Amino acid sequence: MIKQKDIDALRVKFGKKIQLKDFNAQWDKLKRYEEAGEASLKEKVNLLLAQNLMDLTKVQHLLYADDRYSVLIVFQAMDAAGKDSTIKHVMSGVNPQGCQVTSFKKPSIEDVDHNFLWRYSKCLPERGRIGIFNRSYYEDVLVVKVHPELLKNLPEGKRNKAFWQSRYDDINAFEQHLQRNGTVILKFFLNVSKHEQKKRFLDRIDKPEKNWKFSAADLTEREYWQDYMLAYEEAISATNTEWAPWHIVPADNKWVTRALVAETITSTLKSLELNFPTLTKDQADFLVNARKKLSEE
Repeated sequence: MIKQKDIDALRVKFGKKIQLKDFNAQWDKLKRYEEAGEASLKEKVNLLLAQNLMDLTKVQHLLYADDRYSVLIVFQAMDAAGKDSTIKHVMSGVNPQGCQVTSFKKPSIEDVDHNFLWRYSKCLPERGRIGIFNRSYYEDVLVVKVHPELLKNLPEGKRNKAFWQSRYDDINAFEQHLQRNGTVILKFFLNVSKHEQKKRFLDRIDKPEKNWKFSAADLTEREYWQDYMLAYEEAISATNTEWAPWHIVPADNKWVTRALVAETITSTLKSLELNFPTLTKDQADFLVNARKKLSEE
């Protein structure tokens, strides 16, 4: 089965400037497992996913009862990398009352008239809940960096290296503030290859039930692939911190992606040592009296 060290390897090393070409979108560990006799690895990984979903259900209940932490899970990726399906599968066993998914599209006029973190701040999960950002404030150092013409309503000034570094600094400070106040942050970049993206785009075009997923913008943004890779490398390198680590997850095989993400989330929540609240003597006495009163009815 998948070794813990291979799960841990997804986490970007602190202080390291990354290059995405060093990360295999097809998961370089897969062949090693198959050569070791794991012929039915896909089945076993799916069993691991199923177990993680059950564990996640239990730990979510504890998270709510413990009421000290909230969890923010950030997904970033190129189009067709599988963000939606990963969220759907990984969170399928979670109580919807304790989980919220927010997808961020084009900012509104009101959004643009505030600082770039404003609209995301409004959607943060409260204590005891899991919040998922399907795209996030990182769009403001990714899409906007690739398309600087989208920068609007800002004071005059050069949009140079110092400008983007200030945004990275703002993000780091924002995330550290959240962590200090009990928010556990997990950030996932789903690393899909350009070749696999092409296959998935063609699938959307060829299958009528998927036509709605494809748009002209998909082709347009694909032309900026290298620009996006550079923007991701710089953003991940600058914002990979101890309080909000990045995980680069191979995304060419969706079943691998889902299992690795689920394992990372579940193991992180288990490490929090969550507990049900301990009753005071007065609370315990109240329960004894309540039981007695109900029993005498």
